[in-house]
Amino acid sequence: MDLCTEWVRVTAGASAALPAYLARPARVESPLPAILVIQEIWGVDEHIQDVARRFATAGYVALAPDLYAHEGTRPDGLLPARIEAVKGFLDSLPPRAWMQPGERDAAMARLPEPQRGEVAATMGALFSPQRDMGRYAADLVAAAGFLRAHPSCRGRRVGSTGYCMGGALSALVACSDPELAAAVIYYGASPPVERLAAIRCPLLGLYGGEDARVSDGVPAFAEAMRAAGRSFAYHVYPGAPHAFFNDTRASYHVESARDAWARTLTFFAEHLG
Repeated sequence: MDLCTEWVRVTAGASAALPAYLARPARVESPLPAILVIQEIWGVDEHIQDVARRFATAGYVALAPDLYAHEGTRPDGLLPARIEAVKGFLDSLPPRAWMQPGERDAAMARLPEPQRGEVAATMGALFSPQRDMGRYAADLVAAAGFLRAHPSCRGRRVGSTGYCMGGALSALVACSDPELAAAVIYYGASPPVERLAAIRCPLLGLYGGEDARVSDGVPAFAEAMRAAGRSFAYHVYPGAPHAFFNDTRASYHVESARDAWARTLTFFAEHLG
């Protein structure tokens, strides 16, 4: 399918703007439903751009905002080349070690300088507990508004999907945007229980069975959603690690990723069509 792809600027807040990757079918003139594609911690890299193009090929307008680049600039520690170096380092380890500080730090200590210092600084920026998820969620609500006003999807429904950090943000957007029509969470942290009453759309969660840090909390989240009278369906894939959908990483689990993609398209077809 022929696609139109471009980088656009989304106004977020009173004055800030952030770049966003937009993909849509080239030969469709009528407005289409739209999907916010929310980045992993790696930013809007080639994988996230590819996912946006997959949604465009499926008949949606897809927008992937770069949450690290307000006014088009990034901190040095979050420059794409530095992030790619961290990806390469983590891919040299088994996926189970990615979120294990002891194993990770021991491997990092074996790197030569200046690589070790740069990887450590970027890891600190990427995994910082001070990451401003509230600001990111506000940016994404602004991006959803941008989509609703865009000529390619004006008047049609908008949904969201996100991966890892983006999965958590997809849920937070559902808590923050009463007009959001559907949200998919790929192996992302659940939102605070006190925010569930604000959710107005159905949620779908997709998780790896080997990703206990995230998946162990999902049954409690499902029960809290049920108690709040909210719609949440989920599936846990046995044997799948964290980030099983990312086909550029060592964590890619093809059987789980294929099924999750089919579930995602079915979910959006039901709620955005």
